[in-house]
Amino acid sequence: MWSLSKIGRRMVTVFVGRCQQQQQQQQQNWHDLPRCHSSCSSPTTDVASPLRSTKKKSDRASSKHLVDVKTVRVTGGCGGDGRVSFLKLFGNENAGPDGGDGGNGGHVVFRASENVTGLEHVLSLIKAPDGENGYNKDCHGKCAEHHFVDVPVGTVVKDSTGRVVGDLSRHGMLFVAARGGAGGHGNRYFATDTEQVPEVAEVGGAGESLQYTLELSSIADFGLLGFPNAGKSTLLRAITRARPKVAPYPFTTLQPYIGIVRYSDMETVAVADLPGLIENSHCNHGLGISFLRHVQRCMALLLLVDLSLPEPWSYVDVLRNEVRCFSESILDRPQVIVANKIDVDGARDNLIALKQWLPGDTVIEVSAKHGINLEFLLKHMKHIYDEKLKGAEPNAIRTPR
Repeated sequence: MWSLSKIGRRMVTVFVGRCQQQQQQQQQNWHDLPRCHSSCSSPTTDVASPLRSTKKKSDRASSKHLVDVKTVRVTGGCGGDGRVSFLKLFGNENAGPDGGDGGNGGHVVFRASENVTGLEHVLSLIKAPDGENGYNKDCHGKCAEHHFVDVPVGTVVKDSTGRVVGDLSRHGMLFVAARGGAGGHGNRYFATDTEQVPEVAEVGGAGESLQYTLELSSIADFGLLGFPNAGKSTLLRAITRARPKVAPYPFTTLQPYIGIVRYSDMETVAVADLPGLIENSHCNHGLGISFLRHVQRCMALLLLVDLSLPEPWSYVDVLRNEVRCFSESILDRPQVIVANKIDVDGARDNLIALKQWLPGDTVIEVSAKHGINLEFLLKHMKHIYDEKLKGAEPNAIRTPR
């Protein structure tokens, strides 16, 4: 007679086997769907394949979003004070002044680096160290070291009036944001033939204090553009290791999140989950201009539409109209219409109508929740990325990842 543990194990085995058969049958049905619209003629056979991440995602409750704009106040270091001192030797108590000069204050310098991707590490208040005061016996104070702040390549520096004063477009470029003050002279400096015992010294100069706005000229290669609850965060979670918040209410994403897709040719493509867009966003409705500002910093656009909604093509027209009202040049960039939620009832009929309404556009149907057709989407994104790099100028600087 079987024990209860053996019976339980047998029932669990039968249940798991049936679930696996149903899942395989469902995936086989989805594979029978057309992979892409007929206008999608880009070859994907010679494109590098995306790599699946084997590393476990972080278990932390909160994930950090990308900070692409930051206002900072920078202050240079103050110079050291000069020293008032008189030398006393054996047999000569009045050997003359020997006060040394103070050291110079440090500068605040922005340095373009490929090791950082955002501005979240940059403090709002940045101050360089001060120089040391002068010493006796003609010893000068030590000059302070400069304070270097690493920023991503492609960072644009604007002053308080909005004027562009720096563009860090190459790795290693420097921008002196605030100069440090000069060190004060000691009383030895003021000794002359007529004034041999000066009792005066200079105070170190104060460093510059200025305000700047740091902006990233490019935040990602592809930007996910769509209405609230279209599945942008779910899609980014499915194709990258990013962990944006997912919830069944609109405007879940208030700041952009960046995810990295790695391919077999060791190339990486950055994808940005942008906040949701609504109609009349160019009139500052919803998140307004602050949202459209992120769209301007993406190389290509992924227009995400929800196939479970009626007339999904109307949402594509609204998205393009909002972008056009903000900047017409953005529409000249490559665009891919990603039809999400293909697994929902009635999505097939909406997909056919969407392709008929937009015959000249590339339409790729996916299911971010179940992972349907995501590999084909990633290969098509890699094809666009490669074509964009081929058409770029030889001296163009690529944004690091």
